[in-house]
Amino acid sequence: MIAHLRGRILEKHPTYLILEVGGVGYEVTISIPSFSGLPGEGAEVSLYIHTHVREDSLALYGFLRREEKELFERLISVSGIGPKLAITVLSGMAADALVSALRGNDLIALTRIPGVGKKTAERMVLELRDKLEGLAAAPPPAPASRMEEDVVSALVNLGYQRPAAEQAVKRSIGRAGESGSFEKLFRQTMALLQK
Repeated sequence: MIAHLRGRILEKHPTYLILEVGGVGYEVTISIPSFSGLPGEGAEVSLYIHTHVREDSLALYGFLRREEKELFERLISVSGIGPKLAITVLSGMAADALVSALRGNDLIALTRIPGVGKKTAERMVLELRDKLEGLAAAPPPAPASRMEEDVVSALVNLGYQRPAAEQAVKRSIGRAGESGSFEKLFRQTMALLQK
């Protein structure tokens, strides 16, 4: 089983990347948080890998953080949740927020994730709440300014995933500072998301 890969990024897309390791290009499915944390194409990166084997396919799922891989593996242990839905869950909610929602029985937060209905959320809580040791939720992030939250909300309304929108807003502020108007920050963030 492949558990870890280190290599050069040949191609990078929001849902997968092609990683060259020893002259071989591996297609690795990734979550939005992992995509957001990746360096650019041509850079070297290390990924924790989950190898998913079925009788008709072999698929690799990659994560920048070991905790995210462990959470993915716990998610796919829930009946009715396969790797594709597990990646969607990790893309729809930050890992720390997901752990908090599972521990706190927060079905409303869980059902906001695309593809997760009430029954799936209930199964996740029932089957995982006692299996989250070692995945302590981080303290909640510092509250964003009102303008940042408005930009994130506008991007989510346009169809972007919340974690990707939040990351892009932070990167946009890091480059240009927060001085300026909503429209300026929104345009800068949109430009980053479209690259």
